[in-house]
Amino acid sequence: MNLNKETYKEYKQYPERVLQFGEGNFLRAFVDWQIDKMNKEAGFNGSVVVVQPIENGLVDKLNDQDGLYTLYLQGMNDGKAIAEHSVINSISRGVNPYTQHAEYMKIAENKDLRFVFSNTTEAGIAYDENDKLEDIPQKSFPGKLTALLYNRFKFFNGQNDKGLIMIPCELIDRNGDKLKEIILRYAKLWNLEGEFALWINEANTFCSTLVDRIVPGYPRDTIKEITEELGYVDNLVVVGEHFHLFIIEGPKWIENEFPASKAGLNVMFVEAMAPYRTRKVRILNGSHTSLVPVSYLYGLNTVAESVDHEVIGKFIRDTIYEEIIPTLDLPKEELSYYAKVVLERFMNPFVKHYLMSISLNSMSKYETRDLPSLLQFVKVKNELPKRLVFSLAALMEFYKGKRGEEIIKLSDDVDVLELYKTQWDKCDGSEVALRKLVTTILAYKKVWKMDLNEVKGLTEAVTHNLLNIEKIGIKEAIKEVL
Repeated sequence: MNLNKETYKEYKQYPERVLQFGEGNFLRAFVDWQIDKMNKEAGFNGSVVVVQPIENGLVDKLNDQDGLYTLYLQGMNDGKAIAEHSVINSISRGVNPYTQHAEYMKIAENKDLRFVFSNTTEAGIAYDENDKLEDIPQKSFPGKLTALLYNRFKFFNGQNDKGLIMIPCELIDRNGDKLKEIILRYAKLWNLEGEFALWINEANTFCSTLVDRIVPGYPRDTIKEITEELGYVDNLVVVGEHFHLFIIEGPKWIENEFPASKAGLNVMFVEAMAPYRTRKVRILNGSHTSLVPVSYLYGLNTVAESVDHEVIGKFIRDTIYEEIIPTLDLPKEELSYYAKVVLERFMNPFVKHYLMSISLNSMSKYETRDLPSLLQFVKVKNELPKRLVFSLAALMEFYKGKRGEEIIKLSDDVDVLELYKTQWDKCDGSEVALRKLVTTILAYKKVWKMDLNEVKGLTEAVTHNLLNIEKIGIKEAIKEVL
């Protein structure tokens, strides 16, 4: 038995109020799930018409199942491992603009249409100067959207109340601003009337966003068991973690039209997104990066066993709460709650997150994710954050490329790997030699964007920690910073 509206007895049809570019795992486990919840719990009364943004995609599969699919949520919630599944009934249909172009353009004429969501990969919000208005369709996603918006502008004679709310979910900074900028560039390139650009500016709203949910996607390894459990065939099963966060920078009134809070969703409408982006980069990504070399050299292999470990677990918690959070500009309670949730996510028993898989480009990751916390800590406290400094020393040891007798498969830019190889080959393990290695690495402006030897006491502290790791091993050396 296949999943479709005949076999799913609770199937409901709603007015098409949302246009979505992208039919992949993430949007279905994130936006479409939220709309499903708002329909059930907040009276949103809207469905999603999904547009396939590239030539090959999933809309045929979606249409075969009448837009229905099963979402499995697996992860930690309030300290408990939870696995649950539900059928998502928020997609009305899928449209392929490459084979159904007239159908695609007709979406613009729907008076109920209000929202546009997208997730077309990081490269998706891009300008292609070869795109033309008469193309069937345009290559780029912003090109396709501009053509559709222009059709809407003409169909409704530029009425201001027929503007749309754009909420892109691509993982690039200021995604809403970027999308608007490109649409206006197309308006100029295609010589569209000035009134259209005015309508884009005045009648439409572009929001920048931050999205956060891990979505492993289609469960290839366990689909046989899942099918048995469900009792029907679903070719679009998607797996996601329990945690979700959606930060939308835009006017407050959107909240009335997108009633996520009424459905108990973790969606925040904010005036400025930057602090939340910083929070994610510093706490979630920063703790990942500071954890990897320390935990791996200690002898552990996954994030979950690291957080669960008596010593490493304490190290990472203290790093977050005592050295990262004090450098951030958001209410302390909010930051502490976010940190608690992050640590819960790290312990998700359903996801095996290997340290080596996140060790790629650890030098530049330390620069973007951990160095700002280290420098800000020095500025605020006038002392060095001892755990972040220890992590930096462990990183230098990690790039030696050995864990006991085991070779570490390092993955980084050739220049970085060459730098470490040269320095470690010259090093005889003495304090003088190690200090020289540390000084050379800290002076590597190509990664650090500055000479870190200028940070008061840093050269000495990193040298001291590295000497300890070399002489007595990381298990003893770490005790000094706990």
